[in-house]
Amino acid sequence: LVLGHEIGGVITSGPNAGQRVALDPSDPCERCEYCVTGHGNLCSRLRFSGHGETDGALRELMAWPKRLLLPVPDEMPDPEVPLLEPLGVAIHAIELGHFRPGMRAGVYGCGPIGLLMIAALRAMLASEVVATEPLAHRRAAALEAGADSVWMVNEDGISTEASAHSVDVAFETAGHDGAVATAMSAVRPGGRVVLAGIPSSDGTTFVASIARRKALSLVLSRRMKGHHLARAMALVSGRKVRLAPIVSDRFPLEEGKLAFERLERREGLKVIVEPAA
Repeated sequence: LVLGHEIGGVITSGPNAGQRVALDPSDPCERCEYCVTGHGNLCSRLRFSGHGETDGALRELMAWPKRLLLPVPDEMPDPEVPLLEPLGVAIHAIELGHFRPGMRAGVYGCGPIGLLMIAALRAMLASEVVATEPLAHRRAAALEAGADSVWMVNEDGISTEASAHSVDVAFETAGHDGAVATAMSAVRPGGRVVLAGIPSSDGTTFVASIARRKALSLVLSRRMKGHHLARAMALVSGRKVRLAPIVSDRFPLEEGKLAFERLERREGLKVIVEPAA
């Protein structure tokens, strides 16, 4: 399987040859009950780039449906184009949180999705954005993205400072039970907690009494929907979200192994691999 689902490319043939585009990696059937009701991200027959039996973008050439290509403006640098997809994922999670301007938001985990979520929340007029993150360079990046406060976590992934700081909506973006616990402690009674992180053990646990006594709404986020790529583009084109600070490393395709090693060591922010046709 060829990996790669955060994609920018150039059309190589046909009437639009030479056009730079961002790709929606999700190709839903557009006929099932989920697709026709606007939930194509839940389509059971979709193809997804770099997943299952569908090869992804870590190669020089690939074919992809025209309807899933979004032209990008000339002023957008190539390394930023693949970040439109994770920004779309962040926007989808924010929508699931029923976020409204003026709300206080918590983002617990500052990997690329968390950082883009902080930037998007600030662009959407959050009155305050707080965050947690164990890695110092990511805490610094979170402040640059627009967070008001970023706290360290303990060995269990929990931040007592963040837990005590009330927010209106909480986003777990670490894939770790400690971040879930922090989010549930911090969010106000009757609030919403959006789980956007993917746990490595494929399991999530939390203290039921806290969630029950606060009558929390717990929502799980999956990828993004078709319109979110265009929403991401609008935020970037309108200069409300900056993508450049998230790109920490660039590697040519022949050095892909080095890119994955750096990614695994969690040394940078977003690592870009650049195939050349």
